[in-house]
Amino acid sequence: MELTGKTALVTGASRGLGRAIAERLASAGALVAVNYAENRVAAEETVARIAAAGGQAFAVQARLGGIAGAQQLAARLDEELAARTGAGQLDILVNNIGGGDYGRILDVDEAAFDQAFGNNVRAAFFLTRALHGRLAASGRVVNLSSTGSRLTDPGIIVYTMAKAAVDAFTRVLAAELGPRGITVNSVAPGFTAGETNAHVTEDPEAARQVTEATALRRFGTPEEIADIVYALASPLGRWVTAQNIEASGGFRL
Repeated sequence: MELTGKTALVTGASRGLGRAIAERLASAGALVAVNYAENRVAAEETVARIAAAGGQAFAVQARLGGIAGAQQLAARLDEELAARTGAGQLDILVNNIGGGDYGRILDVDEAAFDQAFGNNVRAAFFLTRALHGRLAASGRVVNLSSTGSRLTDPGIIVYTMAKAAVDAFTRVLAAELGPRGITVNSVAPGFTAGETNAHVTEDPEAARQVTEATALRRFGTPEEIADIVYALASPLGRWVTAQNIEASGGFRL
């Protein structure tokens, strides 16, 4: 229970990796704010799962990607934390929202480009900006990147660019927040089993190609990614900052 007394916000935590991360932080004692954009039922399910396991969590709605959504979430978070803890301090921020359509350069239109950068870059940037003064001394910021940030696959050009921007954001933010004792790192999953990658895991040929390109010869699990986020958010990560930790099982070494 190393996170007892700590507060955490996980964006996009109603399902998938975000849900696993929220559950892992709550299992260590943190009070977790479960952010969601639209699916309140799924967010409340995440909260219920955490409560059933003995943890503490609450749902907070906001669609991220710009200043307005970030400020809305910050205001709602203030209210919820003040009611529960008597203060608005945030100890752990996990910028988990990501995703985007794949495509080669000639296939990507402005909408697809803007969606990828909105989800992966703008959401993390403007939320962190809105919460800048609320982050506790010796706090933690963990950004979700991707193994894709180091690949040169023409079919994911915009996704690669967006995740590379997340890694750059992580390094620069670490330099800015370091004097306050706040660490900033990114975690880069490879192919992880779950609904987001169901189109791959449920396709025998695609699944074979992925596992054969992975040193450990299998897909990862959301819980394994959540463990890395927890390690960085816990006292174990106190001397690690400005790093991109790849958790891919050795994908495309």
